[in-house]
Amino acid sequence: MHGFANPARFLKIARPLTSWLGWAGALLIAIGMVAGLFLTPPDYLQGESVRIMYVHVPAAWLGMGGWTGIAIASLMQLVWRHPLSGVAARAIAVPGALFTGLCLITGSIWGRPTWGTWWEWDGRLTSMLVLLFLYFGYTALANASEEKGSVSRATAIFGLVGAVNIPIINRSVVWWNSLHQGPSITLKGSTIDASILWPLGFTTLGFSLLFGAIVLMRMRASLAEIRVEARLKRMAQT
Repeated sequence: MHGFANPARFLKIARPLTSWLGWAGALLIAIGMVAGLFLTPPDYLQGESVRIMYVHVPAAWLGMGGWTGIAIASLMQLVWRHPLSGVAARAIAVPGALFTGLCLITGSIWGRPTWGTWWEWDGRLTSMLVLLFLYFGYTALANASEEKGSVSRATAIFGLVGAVNIPIINRSVVWWNSLHQGPSITLKGSTIDASILWPLGFTTLGFSLLFGAIVLMRMRASLAEIRVEARLKRMAQT
């Protein structure tokens, strides 16, 4: 990873990769959404409402995956002092919060016909809401940091400590009695019928690639801001 510590070397790879990830992600999302809306049958219990999972599941995955990325970047900043780790963590925070919010919104829409309520204070929903507030807190700390583009040590510690919530989200439907269904996709297989499941692979991969493109764009913008500020400081000293 330290091979990409040089911003110029990183940007040389990130510029073309951003476009590739963005366009590939958009294509896969389009394929998955068309297939999910028109080529799969309705669920025998949930009916047509099951189709919202093609957005809800990737959003939940990326909400949790985003904070996992923040925790890894924070660890690299605190232990190895990787020069781009803080930039990466800051870049992840906003799209991570966006997908977490999308997960909560689509989950509420899904829950209304399925559970008969828009919201229930059960383990999965509550821990996911906590994750959204963690994103808000992290973003506020990062913006308050004097480190331009990067984040402070306190922000990195917050990112690392906040990762405790990720296994709580993952295991909440197992640990507590919940309206939310149990794990549908595990390493042992899936309880979702294959005729409904297959478009989910397209949308999950597509949204993941799009997430990566957004993070790279934000990292490039942060590095450009750092470069401009450094140039202005040099000009002010002359």
